[in-house]
Amino acid sequence: MSAPAPASAPASNFLRSIIDADLRGGLYKNRSWSGSPGDARAQAQGSPDPAAIRTRFPPEPNGYLHIGHAKSICLNFGLARDYGGVCHMRFDDTNPEKEEQEYVDSILDAVKWLGFGWDAHQRSHLFYASDYFDFMFEAAQYLISAGHAYVDGQAADEMRINRGTLTEPGKNSPWRDRPAEESRVLFDEMRDGKHVEGSLVLRAKIDMAAPNINLRDPAIYRIRKATHHRTGDKWSVYPMYTYAHPIEDALECITHSICTLEFEDQRPFYDWLLERLAEATTLADGRVVGGLLAKPLPHQYEFARLNLTYVMTSKRKLKQLVDEGIVNGWDDPRMPTIVGLRRRGYTPESIQLFCERIGVSKADSWIDYATLEIALRDDLDAKAARAMAVIDPLKLKLTNWADVFGAESHLEPCSAPVHPHHPERGQRRFNLANEVWVERDDFMELPAKGYHRLYPGNKVRLKYGYVIECTGCEKGDDGRVSAVLARLIPDTKSGTPGADSLKVKGVITWVALVDALSAEIHLYDRLFTDAHPDAGGKDFKASLNPDSLRVIRAFLEPSLAHAHADEKFQFERHGYFVADRIDHGPNKLVFNKATGLRDTWSK
Repeated sequence: MSAPAPASAPASNFLRSIIDADLRGGLYKNRSWSGSPGDARAQAQGSPDPAAIRTRFPPEPNGYLHIGHAKSICLNFGLARDYGGVCHMRFDDTNPEKEEQEYVDSILDAVKWLGFGWDAHQRSHLFYASDYFDFMFEAAQYLISAGHAYVDGQAADEMRINRGTLTEPGKNSPWRDRPAEESRVLFDEMRDGKHVEGSLVLRAKIDMAAPNINLRDPAIYRIRKATHHRTGDKWSVYPMYTYAHPIEDALECITHSICTLEFEDQRPFYDWLLERLAEATTLADGRVVGGLLAKPLPHQYEFARLNLTYVMTSKRKLKQLVDEGIVNGWDDPRMPTIVGLRRRGYTPESIQLFCERIGVSKADSWIDYATLEIALRDDLDAKAARAMAVIDPLKLKLTNWADVFGAESHLEPCSAPVHPHHPERGQRRFNLANEVWVERDDFMELPAKGYHRLYPGNKVRLKYGYVIECTGCEKGDDGRVSAVLARLIPDTKSGTPGADSLKVKGVITWVALVDALSAEIHLYDRLFTDAHPDAGGKDFKASLNPDSLRVIRAFLEPSLAHAHADEKFQFERHGYFVADRIDHGPNKLVFNKATGLRDTWSK
């Protein structure tokens, strides 16, 4: 399964320029691929790689994907698609304490929903870092033997102090020159669970005076006596992400390892590690070892992550919203998670369009949330069926109905196109009757300047129906308007010769009481009132929008009776809505507001 090619040529960016240059220079033309991830020996026995490039999307399964991940998904899978390559779906499941199968399943579902897949050349390219644990451990043993790693017994605080600062070099660990054989024995004992957590770590031996702190003997293995969701209790040591990630890339023959800018400072270690594992080394006893990884080696490239206003993408903080009941789960339509956006009414195409429009760069910047909503409107405008809905209902009585049609019970058939630009989609049908629901703000007893809707003496058109003239209103004991009174003007029905006989400035939507559908409408808005809710250590909960969800009762036209889950509609005048996919019980219609017809936050 792969995403459809874009309708137009994608915009160029620095990553495409790099790939173009690599392909022109033949950098990867002699690469072999054994059909599955493997070390240098395994790949040497393979055939020429059928993929021009290999990218990967490597989430950690410790939460639900959000809109920032969507940018990475579209980028990595999109580049592979456009260059005749393959994108690997890989789980970086090296942290057993935070990872769950639930997150694995949700991530796979999200990537598929966005329109991408990992099957190519008659095989699946779904991989797990945990499948490489044996190789990673053996590679670490090799680094020890080759003098590139050692077991350190310093306490965590000591290691932190001795690491130095940006202006001061670090200090060598007293265990830095531990004999390789001794480190090998200790490392094996760490694997076998013979040491307590925090007592020992395996560190790469590089340069404690390096200007880049990430090269000051970084930890590459730590003791964790935790059950892994795939490997169970087999391991008592787990690799650090910065150690595991480059090895995963190399075993999978990734050509372009694309990640966000916060990993830029890690790239020197990425390169150092792969070069050490790919080179041959002569040991003290004369044996030649090494050459564990196939060349050419992967290269890491960084791009600016997605920063979206009015959105928070920290997994920890999103989990806090869920755990504290501030939102109703990971798929709450106010959440920036992909499952939340989907339930909100976003389409895969709208998210892909958004990611294409914002582009790829190496400079951090903020994208206005309105840009995401515009992409959704642009996608749904051409797709969404139209319907009339009244979300703040006020009754309208047509007082001369019986005089015009001969009976109060008469139902006047009306119709409208399912979509105004696609006549082949047919017509939707509904009735006009003596009483209809209209929007409360469609009536003003004392009209404001420029108001062209219902007020005593003014004429408007009931959309797809007749012209009516307002004659007054009825009020309840509280003085609030309870019904609008109007007279229908004969021979003015839309679609008939008399429709143009009377010109009016106002057109209002309506739903007849006789066939109106009662529905629950969830009016969603932005979750935060602050464009940067958690910037600078701010308490994000202080800017929660108290009006981010309003639940109301509305009346809809009868064409919506059989709306299926996730089906999108434009409620004329109000915006785009989606039929909620959660089961709310028999005969209960629930619609979520996706976005309005225009941006109201910029005003």
